[in-house]
Amino acid sequence: MSVIIKVRRLGFTWETPDPFLFCAYHEDQYPKGNEELGPDAPLEGRNIGQDFISKDGWRMYHGNKVPGFPAHPHRGFETITIVQKGLVDHSDSLGAAGRFGNGDVQWMTAGRGVQHSEMFPLLNSEEENPFLLFQIWLNLPKSKKMVAPHFKMLWSEEIPKITITDQQGKLIEITLIAGTLQNQKAETPAPDSWASNSENEVLIATIKMAPNAQYTFKKASEGINRSIFFFKGNEIESDGYKIPVNHELITVAHKELTIKNGDKESHFLLLQGKPINESVVQQGPFVMNTQQEIREAILEYQHNQFGKWPWPTYDHVHDKSKGRFALYPDGNEITKDQ
Repeated sequence: MSVIIKVRRLGFTWETPDPFLFCAYHEDQYPKGNEELGPDAPLEGRNIGQDFISKDGWRMYHGNKVPGFPAHPHRGFETITIVQKGLVDHSDSLGAAGRFGNGDVQWMTAGRGVQHSEMFPLLNSEEENPFLLFQIWLNLPKSKKMVAPHFKMLWSEEIPKITITDQQGKLIEITLIAGTLQNQKAETPAPDSWASNSENEVLIATIKMAPNAQYTFKKASEGINRSIFFFKGNEIESDGYKIPVNHELITVAHKELTIKNGDKESHFLLLQGKPINESVVQQGPFVMNTQQEIREAILEYQHNQFGKWPWPTYDHVHDKSKGRFALYPDGNEITKDQ
């Protein structure tokens, strides 16, 4: 029996297995920044507010001056935001804020409801501002849908980095966001997360393979879902298939799978976990179990905006001089070197 169940081409957003909802992949070659931390380039010809076309190699998304996503609500799931390149400015309706990136990860449990903005400030005014981000939506089970909102930072300096070599001495580098791999354990996830219970075998990692390297994904338990997203490189061989870049491998997790890389460095995102196996009803930023719960979420948001918006603008960015930091709702602030 083949270990690969299906090979699926990657779209703008990536389809993901239960317990995940989807993954958004953003890669933009932003130009130099201006005084407002936006692109020092003309915005003519862009559909400002809905700019998702990669004109000149970059997008404004919903931003008017600074690229990104101004204030918007969430309920019923979690966002795990992995920023490999560039920076994100976070602000939310709980009064929390942060600037993170260049290897940092933000883990946010929306729970019963939160508004937040995610803006991409272009701090470098002398050179280009390359940007690469994954945002993974991880579902919450019905019993956790209405927990209190929570966010935590997984700082790059504290995230486990695993370096191994194959039998030919070729290098494989793994950044472990969640779960256990190669006898190493990731940082603790948010407390109400499906990933917080090790029995759910949630595993999130990015993997970089040198040209011609070979790596074997070890067995998980039967019934676990696993997908491997091949997003940079040229071609790989696995399970008798030759697979070009920009494809997802949906695999049988309780069997080993070996990938042999081609002649170009390759990059992967690994998502694995025990399925929640509950009904999913989604309407935009709300993910619940029934249509009635969606209606209740919309009505509550219209009534109280999940705590109002305490920031000067809906596309708030922090001062250019600010380094990486996390300000929590209780007023505690953690700062990191730029």
